[in-house]
Amino acid sequence: MGGISETCSVCGTGFEVQFRYQMEEKDGGFSFFCSQKCLENSQLGGETGAALATCDACAKRFTPDLVSQVLYVAGRRHYACSLGCRTQLIREAKGVRLGDIAAAAAAPAPAEGLPPTRREAPAARAGARAAAEAGEPASPEPAAAWPSAQGAVAAPAAPAASAARPAEPRGQQGAVAVSLSPAGGAKRAPQPPPRPAGVPRYLAIFNHKGGTGKTTTAVSVAAGLAARDKRVLLVDTDAQGNVSVSLGAGAERSLYHVLVMGLRVSDAIKTVRPNLDLLPSNETLAAAELYLAGRQNRDRVLSDRLSAAAVDYDYVVLDCSPSLSLMNQNALVFADSVLVPVACDYLSLVGVRQVIKTVKNVNALLHHPVQIWGVLPTFFDGRAKIAREAVSTMKQHFGERCLAPVRQAIKVKEAPAQGQTIFEYAPGTPAADDYLAVVDRIIESRERGVVGSEAGGTWSTDRPGAATERPGAAAGA
Repeated sequence: MGGISETCSVCGTGFEVQFRYQMEEKDGGFSFFCSQKCLENSQLGGETGAALATCDACAKRFTPDLVSQVLYVAGRRHYACSLGCRTQLIREAKGVRLGDIAAAAAAPAPAEGLPPTRREAPAARAGARAAAEAGEPASPEPAAAWPSAQGAVAAPAAPAASAARPAEPRGQQGAVAVSLSPAGGAKRAPQPPPRPAGVPRYLAIFNHKGGTGKTTTAVSVAAGLAARDKRVLLVDTDAQGNVSVSLGAGAERSLYHVLVMGLRVSDAIKTVRPNLDLLPSNETLAAAELYLAGRQNRDRVLSDRLSAAAVDYDYVVLDCSPSLSLMNQNALVFADSVLVPVACDYLSLVGVRQVIKTVKNVNALLHHPVQIWGVLPTFFDGRAKIAREAVSTMKQHFGERCLAPVRQAIKVKEAPAQGQTIFEYAPGTPAADDYLAVVDRIIESRERGVVGSEAGGTWSTDRPGAATERPGAAAGA
């Protein structure tokens, strides 16, 4: 490379490029570094290293402190804020789809009461499979396939240290399964029956990115389910209170009174349509964040308050705020499935990564089996190239979990101003038909009792006329 004179992109010093590390392709062009120190400073975000880098997996802003947080994939520099994000970037580079990563995050955790050897053995099997796929360790498989504690055979492959000990007589073995229940026969609060994982009954409409149509989707899905003779509870967990405005419903009591003041759910809900009850919110919900922060089980307060009342409904739909908040954690811990509205633009596609990471954290850290049931493209305009490419990208990553897109229509924006749903304000329009298709798929998936990606073998993400509509059709209505 001798003979190439350039200016350092960090310190501005003129120099002659002699080594390969001094030239790096970046953001469609090239950056040049006169020394190893300038290269290190660029990895820290600037000459002083004070600027933050952006994680290429979850879009989090952070200061790189470790060598492992900077990696080169296909000759391009990438940043990873954690080991999990680094693993995700490596897996993506090897061809693993985002949808597969999201599905892996929904794998149920091992049963808490099983002995350690039975929890570790499935992990060994999963590790071999993950190594062939991405060269990284994978999450443990469900432990449900293992025998029960009574009459179970001896667990194989004990650790080497324990193998050196002489066999102990039966009844005097050192490892004894101990019950985690409180001693003395203490009574525990009654728990609601377990919910099948992946079956959309308690559905959170969630995306960190704003402006993707979350409230419109929540209101339309809830109203559509109610129109199909299903009992629906619509919960507004956003302090903006846009759900109440969209339905033309005012309320004196809100979710704040249920969470903070202990008001019964039945005293706070309001029937706004036939088969449709609303638990509204307003600006007072912002104060509930302070209350939740001081609670012992702060991520399960909403679940504790709503579980008893929710059993009376066929579906519970939660409209989530576009933020990383305790209220959203509570909503995801209560929900069993997540529907992610994604506007057909580039920035919304980037936001999906953060949603996948959040769902993985809820599964791994909060030990709640919630998963992404579907990804819903919104504001689809068949005339725009970026919209077609966005839908194609989502289908590539999520397969059948990517639902048919909701076509853009001005009636969708006008309906909330009249306090009506899209089915009341403009029935028969393309957007109304698209939301009804989502509603029917939810019902189909629930009746079959399977995950959204497997529900209804005849369902297709390529609805006739949706992604291939003629130019100008999307602006109709």
